[in-house]
Amino acid sequence: MGDLHIRPARADDIPAVVAMLADDPLGAERESPDDLTPYLAALERLAADPNQHLVVAVRETRVVGTLQLTVVPGLSRRGATRSIIEGVRVHADERGSGLGTRLIEWAIEESRQHHCQLVQLTSDNTRTDAHRFYERLGFTASHVGFKLAL
Repeated sequence: MGDLHIRPARADDIPAVVAMLADDPLGAERESPDDLTPYLAALERLAADPNQHLVVAVRETRVVGTLQLTVVPGLSRRGATRSIIEGVRVHADERGSGLGTRLIEWAIEESRQHHCQLVQLTSDNTRTDAHRFYERLGFTASHVGFKLAL
């Protein structure tokens, strides 16, 4: 996997990123690859915030993976900074290749570089394969997550 490069996402990556976000039963219900306008606006907001890191994994010139890492300063845990991993996706052709592991390892190392004491993520209850993947990488299902749609 030496020809893989992880870098910040650019506007011309957004069609591929959105296609990956939409490429599963949950994403198909909530993503709209036909209208990239809101995604491009979101990329501008993310790029302007130094605590946001939307990255893509590129093999040759093809976007094959993505994730977002958010660095969150806080008061709890004696003023600890934590990071949140969100929107992890691997192109269908690359699943099982180790790319997901590379992306998560990148996020963990980047979190260390930002002096984070904790890395956290959530995963939908229905994504049992993802749960096994995260547990294999050392994550513990220690909390129950709640969401409120606005």
